[in-house]
Amino acid sequence: MENLKEDWLTEGLVDFEYKKYVLLAYLKHVKDSFTRLELYPFLSDLVFHYRNLISLKESKTLITESFPKQLSLESIKNLEITFKKVIEDDAVMKEIESIIQFSLPRLKTQLDEGSFIYEYVQSNCEITPIGLTALYSNEGYLFISQPPEKETDVYRYQMTIFDNSNEMVRAIHTKHVLREARTMTNSYEQIKLKLIREFADLPNPATYLVISKLKFPVVQTLMPVAKRLLVKQISKAA
Repeated sequence: MENLKEDWLTEGLVDFEYKKYVLLAYLKHVKDSFTRLELYPFLSDLVFHYRNLISLKESKTLITESFPKQLSLESIKNLEITFKKVIEDDAVMKEIESIIQFSLPRLKTQLDEGSFIYEYVQSNCEITPIGLTALYSNEGYLFISQPPEKETDVYRYQMTIFDNSNEMVRAIHTKHVLREARTMTNSYEQIKLKLIREFADLPNPATYLVISKLKFPVVQTLMPVAKRLLVKQISKAA
């Protein structure tokens, strides 16, 4: 069971033994992923499932703002309707409550493990600006380096800000631009100058470097951590 569906609790047969099997199969896959230090997408999925089980247990409602962003409004609405029907059925709800009681501590255990790995990765990463700090920092470049590798991955980033339940939320979108070898004559500053010459629409780009002291999976772990560090850095400078 590689993924746990958003409506796994109510989809199909609502049976304690069956749902227990579904959850344990999923958590085994998550644990295998964490063992390889691959955090995403499972860490965010665990947060989503754990929060919604807590919400369902305490108030019998869904925390819709924690739904994965790829879900459409129609999908969220359908999930809300499904849960409402479940809550109105006493017999089914008793089975649901047993499943929730079994699931919450196990989801929490994996969530704590993922959070620990996240903190460990973040503690081994440093973010610094390259060159002068630009006045406009919502768009620019993100360099990611993992010594002793000599190559640096360069991403162009754009930050969008939107209002979510009376809270300003920042999201970073990135696109890989190039991979550049760093040498004595090709420093980070030189790579930045090369980008300025090649992409004239960003004449004075905000540019940040994330260096990882240890080697981590780039897509599943280092990139999400680097993006979170970038959001924090830009928010602090704003």
